[in-house]
Amino acid sequence: MKLAAFVVRNILHRKFLSLLTVSTVAVTVGLIVFLILMQESVEEGAAKGYGPFDLVVGAEGSETQLVLNTFYHVGAPVGNISLDVLDALQKHNGVDKAYGMTTGDNYNGYPIVGIDPEYFATRYGNQKLSAGNLYGSLGEVVIGSHAARALGVSVGDTFKGGHGLVEEAGHSFDAVEEHHDEHEEFQYKIVGILPPLHTPDDRAVFTTMDYAWAVHEESGEHREVTAVLVKPRSIGGVQEIKLQYDGENGVQAAYTSKAVADVLEVVDLGSEMIGLVTMLCILLAASSLLLSLTAAANERKKDVGLLRLIGKSRGYVFMTFIGEGMALVICGLIAGIGIGHLGGYLFQDLLFDYTGIKINALLAGPSHLLLILGTIVLGGLAMMIPSFKMYRLDPLQLFKA
Repeated sequence: MKLAAFVVRNILHRKFLSLLTVSTVAVTVGLIVFLILMQESVEEGAAKGYGPFDLVVGAEGSETQLVLNTFYHVGAPVGNISLDVLDALQKHNGVDKAYGMTTGDNYNGYPIVGIDPEYFATRYGNQKLSAGNLYGSLGEVVIGSHAARALGVSVGDTFKGGHGLVEEAGHSFDAVEEHHDEHEEFQYKIVGILPPLHTPDDRAVFTTMDYAWAVHEESGEHREVTAVLVKPRSIGGVQEIKLQYDGENGVQAAYTSKAVADVLEVVDLGSEMIGLVTMLCILLAASSLLLSLTAAANERKKDVGLLRLIGKSRGYVFMTFIGEGMALVICGLIAGIGIGHLGGYLFQDLLFDYTGIKINALLAGPSHLLLILGTIVLGGLAMMIPSFKMYRLDPLQLFKA
């Protein structure tokens, strides 16, 4: 009997144990693939989440909170600062571009962001909208591709916003009762839909910066902005602006990259903890494979003895067990990679709604290759003990016993 056919017959003869072993390997590999996709997508999304804006100026408080709210539309704003800060930054010699941002309202859970429409050209270049045009007047909005798809809206639709900060898509918190009537009276009209930008801006609604002042009836001397996004002319200009504005009259200037790096450091710590659990799963999968092959070896001692008596070599016997274990490992590996990528695809929108970072379910890199090689090597080591046991089996001693 050919070796491959013999291996397949042995696996099918022990269907339940073989399926259990494949499932253990698949679940373990699937979990690792999902974690790889999560980590690499978070790092990739965080790196391009703030574009050319190396500095953000806002109210004193947490730098991380300021950056996350400004660029990733996550959490609550730190506070507001005077419009005069924006005017001064736009005239600063070290500033190439400075855009004020107003936030605090939402449309069915998606944040409404007031910002100069020139922001899109500065950050994304001259990309064409998926539909319509950019806003130009009070009440006109463009909506991110993800938000438009989730809400099922199109150009020409109108809506009324709600006061409050976004906690999750479809819900809001921090609602203030006294603003209810003002929001009911103010109506927005969708004039454009952004193309997929693959940044947190895909899940936001954009309009003119003065929308917040109009909705909340703020007069000229009391007008404020939530943050100012600063694109400096040079690296040296970043430090100069930070030194000038940081800690001045309730204002802070934060390095965007540093705040994002702090968040990634926390994510890495969490990944290390999850990694420990993953290692336990890997050991469980290796143990399952070892026990499966050991059980098979104990069950088939007489079969092996017969194979040896009819002339099959020790190498043939050894390769049948190696082949059986390798077949189980490869089946589990293929299934696990599919499970991991499928999980990334199914959870990508959920993660994007909460964090503004989307899992790239098609991502494949060196980590995947290391996982494949590591799984095969670990599986091979688990096969050696029962395979070598069968290799050393003396058929004459077996039948004498």
